[in-house]
Amino acid sequence: MQYEIRHFGKFKYVEEGEGEPLVLLHGLFGALSNFKDLIDHFKLTHKVIIPMLPLFDLTVLDTSVSGLAKHVQKFISARKLDKVHLLGNSLGGHVGLVYTLNNQHKVKTIILTGSSGLFEHGMGETYPKRGDYDYIRKKTELTFYDPATATKELVDEVYSIVNNRLKALKIIQLARSAIKHNLGDELNDIKVPTCLIWGKNDTITPPMVAEEFQKLIPNSEVHWIDKCGHAPMMEVPGEFNNILADFLSRHKG
Repeated sequence: MQYEIRHFGKFKYVEEGEGEPLVLLHGLFGALSNFKDLIDHFKLTHKVIIPMLPLFDLTVLDTSVSGLAKHVQKFISARKLDKVHLLGNSLGGHVGLVYTLNNQHKVKTIILTGSSGLFEHGMGETYPKRGDYDYIRKKTELTFYDPATATKELVDEVYSIVNNRLKALKIIQLARSAIKHNLGDELNDIKVPTCLIWGKNDTITPPMVAEEFQKLIPNSEVHWIDKCGHAPMMEVPGEFNNILADFLSRHKG
């Protein structure tokens, strides 16, 4: 299904459904297809919003986790959103955490899946300057427990990004920013209900990362999905949506 890309000032986003706002933040190689099953499920009960993060459009100084969090802050303010359920995958989770630390009054709950912010095996720093398709395919497959989840369409998308010199440099800069911007000393300040949905077979942000998040964030819970890697909402969407629906039902109204 194709989703309409809306424009509001300088912002681009997708918005489907009505209800409490559920804002989705994608990762370094995020695409709308990553959230297809999630959108289709939750647009029946929530206003599902995906701001398109300007990964390749920020200035050199703003190409960072903090720069992306500022963009999210401006977007949520411009759209006059309040009491949002904020869900982030990978780098998107990291951006969501930084946003929440600065805007807790705007956040109702936060949901993290494969989030950076404590520790991650970065993909960006190891890409060759010139894209090698087979190499990119293998690296993309490492995102998942089942390599078949890395469809040709998905690999082609990643390949087109890393084979563009300017985009590849931006990816490397953002990956380095994520590694440097460790949130270990700040997570105790997050008071909103937090749901961690993690693949037991995640090799990029391994299970011990979720355990550390749960230990550091006071009001948090962790849910494990077996035979699942770094992007549970793509690889095991049914189980992911059930866990998320239960969590959101306990924090509505």
